[in-house]
This record gives sequence, C-alpha cells and structure tokens, in this order.
Amino acid sequence: MTANQRSQTTRIGVFGGTFDPPHVGHMILAAEALSQLGLQKVLWVLTSTPPHKRKQVISSTAQRLELVNAAIKNEPAFQLSTVDLDREGPHYAVDTMHILRAQYSQADLIYLIGEDSLFDLPTWYQPQTLVDENAGIGVMRRPGKQANMETLERALPGISAKTAFVEAPLLEISSSQIRQRIREGKTFQYYLLPTVYQIIQQRGYYR
Repeated sequence: MTANQRSQTTRIGVFGGTFDPPHVGHMILAAEALSQLGLQKVLWVLTSTPPHKRKQVISSTAQRLELVNAAIKNEPAFQLSTVDLDREGPHYAVDTMHILRAQYSQADLIYLIGEDSLFDLPTWYQPQTLVDENAGIGVMRRPGKQANMETLERALPGISAKTAFVEAPLLEISSSQIRQRIREGKTFQYYLLPTVYQIIQQRGYYR
C-alpha cells in the first residue's frame, strides 16, 4: 500500500457501551475522538450483555436503541451498530472487532476505550489479539487512572505503537448517576441531549 493509499484509508472509531442512557459526556468523548484521531466515522456499538455487567440490571434493548438513535441522529459521522445485539453473548471486544473488520474490510478500525479500561486491558479476553488485529486503540484520558505504558508493553507487546490518547474535558457524569437522579425526582435535563430528554420524559423511562 502506498503512502497516498494509506492517507485515503477510512478510519472508523468503535465506541461500545450499554448507553443506559446516552448522555452529553458520551457525545463529547465521541466527538473529540472523531476530531483528534482523524476519524471519518464513529460506530456506537450498543452492547446487550457486557461480561463485566452480568449482575447489573440493564434497561431493555429496545429502550436503549431508541435513546441512542435519538442522541446521534443529528450527527452524520455517528452511526449505530447492532453487531453485539445480532449474536449470542457474552460479547467480548475481540469478537466484536473481528466481525466489524469483516464488515468494514477496507477501513482502519480504532477501538475506543477509557484510560481506566486501558489499565485493565491485560485481564480482558484475548487482549493480545485485540491489540494485534486492529489499526489502533484510542484512549480517553481519565484522572487518577494513568496507565503505565512500559508495564503494558511488557504484558501486551506492540500496544504502545497502537495507542493514541484523546484529551477531553472532564465531566463527572455517568449513566448510573442520571438514572438515580430520575428515580429520586431530581433535575437531569442538562445531562442529556434534548432529543434524549424528551423521550425519557414522554415514556417515563427510569422512574
């Protein structure tokens, strides 16, 4: 492949989560990754049963699909992927990326994670394969969880060259916090995009 061909290769970020609900923090992280990593698209991969949340109650797939679609509908570079909903669980990242590589065979896929997840990556299912078989790993900076890249490189050779960090404003917002605020009758409107807020109000979700 020539340098010109490499420069024209589509770069796609893969942003996975339960998104229960999707909030402005998710939007900012996805937008910063799009800009800073030179991506043409960010796939929002809605996860049904993530292995680390098997004991956690998660809202219905239909509800979360509705909310994610509402969140991203006005951003052409954001696209919903149901790759994890279209197969049996558990849903490991390495399997998800294998399927996506087949679907986007002409693109470079960049797996997007938080810095806390990068710190834990050696404990994931087949982490070396995840590193080796993807074009890169985009890491959202997290305070207090800075991964030691030398240690990670010893555990997962080649990870340093594949890793690019994304700087984004620190927002102390989480989906679990929003769900709790809704249950307690506290204000939550400005944690969400208006399109998502309106649906939650209309449907009475999380109450």
